[in-house]
Amino acid sequence: MPRPIQVTVHPEALRANLARLRAETPDARVWGVVKANAYGHGIERALEGLRGVDGFALLDLDEASRLRALDWRGPLLLLEGAFETRDLELCSRLGLWHVVHCEEQIDMLALHKTHTPHRVFLKMNSGMNRLGLRPAAYRNAWARLNALPQVEEITHMTHFSDADGPLGVAHQVRVFDAATRDLPGERSLSNSAAILRHAAAPDLPHLAADWVRPGVAIYGSSPDFPAHDIAHWGLIPAMTLSSRVIGVQALQAGDTVGYGSTFSAPGAMRIGIVACGYADGYPRHCPTGTPVLVQGRRTRTLGRVSMDMIAVDLTELPEAGFGSEVTLWGLAANGRVLSIDEVAHAGGTVGYELMCAVAPRVPVQVDPAA
Repeated sequence: MPRPIQVTVHPEALRANLARLRAETPDARVWGVVKANAYGHGIERALEGLRGVDGFALLDLDEASRLRALDWRGPLLLLEGAFETRDLELCSRLGLWHVVHCEEQIDMLALHKTHTPHRVFLKMNSGMNRLGLRPAAYRNAWARLNALPQVEEITHMTHFSDADGPLGVAHQVRVFDAATRDLPGERSLSNSAAILRHAAAPDLPHLAADWVRPGVAIYGSSPDFPAHDIAHWGLIPAMTLSSRVIGVQALQAGDTVGYGSTFSAPGAMRIGIVACGYADGYPRHCPTGTPVLVQGRRTRTLGRVSMDMIAVDLTELPEAGFGSEVTLWGLAANGRVLSIDEVAHAGGTVGYELMCAVAPRVPVQVDPAA
C-alpha cells in the first residue's frame, strides 16, 4: 500500500472563507490570489471552491494558461506584470490584465503591437519598497500610459507592508491618496490583513474599493497570527496534511528520542512514530512541543523532525496506536481543527510557507465530502 501521508484540499472551506472576506468588503470586487499554484493547494483543485471570485491574480503565465484551459473566462491579473516584451503577446492572446510597476514595462507597452488595448494596474511604491513607482514619479507614469493607444484602462494599485501589525496602513494610504488625487480610475489596495483588520475603518474608504486582493485568508490561514487566530476571523483550513502512526515505542526515564537525543523522557512514556518528515514539507525546525492531533486529540511532537518521520507523545492517549489518524495541520476526522499557523509559528515561519512547501511526493486529494 502507499505510504499513509496525504494532503486533502477542502473546496467548501475555500467557499466559506471567500464568503467571509466578501462580508467585510461587500461593495468591492475580489481577486482570488492563486500565485504559487494556489498557495500549494493546486489551481485545478482550488478552482471549484473559488469560482465565486471576480477574477484571479497570479504571477505565472503558465498558471494563467491553465486557468483559461479550465474554461475560466473572467479577469486574470499578472501581479508582477510582463518580464519581457513578448509576454505582452500572450497577454493579448489570453486577455490578461497586468501590473505595470516600472518605466521599463511602460517602454514594453509602447513597442507592443496589438489590436486590443490592455487593462493595466499601475503600482505605486507607497512604502513597501519592493515593486512600484515612487509617488513622485507616479503621475508622470500614469500620463505616459494614458497616452498610449495600447492601453485601455488604468487602475491604481499599491501593497501594504504592515497591514498585519501595529504600524497599520494609514501612513501608506495617505501617500497613495496624495499621489493619485484627481486621477481617474479604480483602486486596488487591500490584501487579506487589510480586509480583516482595516477595511471597516470609516477614515480609510479606499480599502473597501474597488478591487481587493485576499490571498492567505482564502486558504484558511490568519494573516496576523499570533495576534489573532483563524477562529477569531471565522476562517476554516482549506488544506489538511494527515498521516498515520506507523510504530509505537515504550520509553523509560532517561530514554531519548530521535537524532541528537534532544528529548529525554522524564518518566515512563508511550510515543508514536508518524509517517511524515521534512522531505514531505513538514518544517524541520519544529521543536518538541509542536502541536499535533492524534485521533482528533491534541498532543505534541517529541525530538527532532527526521526526513521521513516524527515522534509524537501518546502517553495520555491510551486508545491511540498503530494506524491511528494523525493531523499535522488542518481538519481531523472528528472535526477538530489544528491551524497551519500554530505549526508554522512553532517552526519559526508562517503558514504561507508551509502551504507552498508540501513536497511533490505527498499525494493530494480533493475532499470527497465537498
